[in-house]
Amino acid sequence: MRGRGGGDGTKADGTRPDRTRTDGASETDDPPDAAYVFRATVRFEPDVPGVWTDPETVETTVFRRADPPGDPGWLYFRDNLWRGECGDAEYMREVTEDALGVPVDSVSFREFRTSQSHLDDLRDAAATDLDLFNADTVDEVLSKYLGSSIHVTDEV
Repeated sequence: MRGRGGGDGTKADGTRPDRTRTDGASETDDPPDAAYVFRATVRFEPDVPGVWTDPETVETTVFRRADPPGDPGWLYFRDNLWRGECGDAEYMREVTEDALGVPVDSVSFREFRTSQSHLDDLRDAAATDLDLFNADTVDEVLSKYLGSSIHVTDEV
């Protein structure tokens, strides 16, 4: 017998394990209004002699909840992205490695997935202090940091 729980991630008693996501929210929290989406190549390095993986690396999608505009952390895009790419690829690789708890070979920004209401709030917040972004317009702010990687959707 392989495990004590069901193949669907449930424990032996039929309940789901309490998981905390890397953004600090629990799995049962409401879905975010926006998220940064990254593609990461993770590497498996088994600690047990005679154990290996094939392939040694896999690509996975990593999501980071976007903080509401005006809240602490809402400037994540300004501080970490440039023209729709990671501003400092090595730093982002290290941060992703810490968040996932496994070695990460590479990470790249894919998109800012957002609801229309979150994007509207982001635009309003950016408009209140364009100097914070060294920009003349909100469109310039979004282009400078997110490039053309904004994906407006009903379900983030």
